[in-house]
Amino acid sequence: MYRPNYTITNKIINHIAEISASRELILNAPLLPKWEVKLRKEAILKMAHHSTSIEGNRLTLDEVNRLLRGEDIAAWEKDKKEVMGYVKVLEYIDNLGEEGVEQITVDTILEIQRLNTQGILNDSEAGHYRNVQVAVVNGWGRVTFQPPEAAHVPALMHDFVAWLNSKEVKELYSVLVSGIAHYEFVRIHPFVDGNGRTARALATLILYLRGFDAKRFFALDDYYNEDRSRYYAALQTVDPETIEITPWLEYFTEGVAVSMGRVKQATLDLSVDRRIKEQRGQMYLNDRQMKILKYLQTNPRINISEIQKMFDISRDTANRVLKPLLENKLVVRCGKGRAIYYELS
Repeated sequence: MYRPNYTITNKIINHIAEISASRELILNAPLLPKWEVKLRKEAILKMAHHSTSIEGNRLTLDEVNRLLRGEDIAAWEKDKKEVMGYVKVLEYIDNLGEEGVEQITVDTILEIQRLNTQGILNDSEAGHYRNVQVAVVNGWGRVTFQPPEAAHVPALMHDFVAWLNSKEVKELYSVLVSGIAHYEFVRIHPFVDGNGRTARALATLILYLRGFDAKRFFALDDYYNEDRSRYYAALQTVDPETIEITPWLEYFTEGVAVSMGRVKQATLDLSVDRRIKEQRGQMYLNDRQMKILKYLQTNPRINISEIQKMFDISRDTANRVLKPLLENKLVVRCGKGRAIYYELS
């Protein structure tokens, strides 16, 4: 059976701590259903755009958005098929979660690749392992890795899937499993096309089935696509002889931490908006007042001096900024004299 070779470093531990804190806040955030739907739609849009863009798809984020709304856009058919194929993969992942699937099988992976390449590859290649030698090529057409021979692919995938469903893996932190699976799949490179998209979809599926991304707000693909050269470089840090993947896992967990942090911030923003509307109905707050409320979502208190520093304003101006929040009972004054501070009500 496949056995990953890696070490848990301080970087990985710190990233996991950040991820856990963000995830806890996201899962417990008081969001209205319509906002949860909004965040899910944004995640699908980002994943469909960024995962295909990494591999050279030319559609912009706006064009992908229009395509998903059913608009006719002027673009290469292959680019449109790649995006729509990835959306079908995400729908398939959702269905697996709703069905309560507990194990990822070879057939699961074959179906993900088939959906990713439907209408792009012929029927003998879509949903089937490769029978030819291929090379891993980055977004600029450069060969970066020579995968195992085609004859070895079925056995390698059998061992990989057996590991993925093993007792050992069930005891591993979900993000580590996702990162390990992502790399090993790319290393085996079992298909003639769609390997990168399938690897990223598989990493997403692992997180979803293990309850990590229960609300489906999370999209890691944008982190990869922001700096493609770093993504490919991280994949290439692995020694082909030892297959020691620690540097890759440091990069992968960093990406999850950054992406989860973005979802956390979006969740906080919507939570503040809900709190205001529930307590006071529709009311106007300026940018400074909103920033104070957002600050108090993750910090227990704030004082006048901190508000002055936050906006580089005088004490009198800071008190004027704070006044509507007090009058509308969004924050409360605590303490006495120089020790006065403010909390969310």
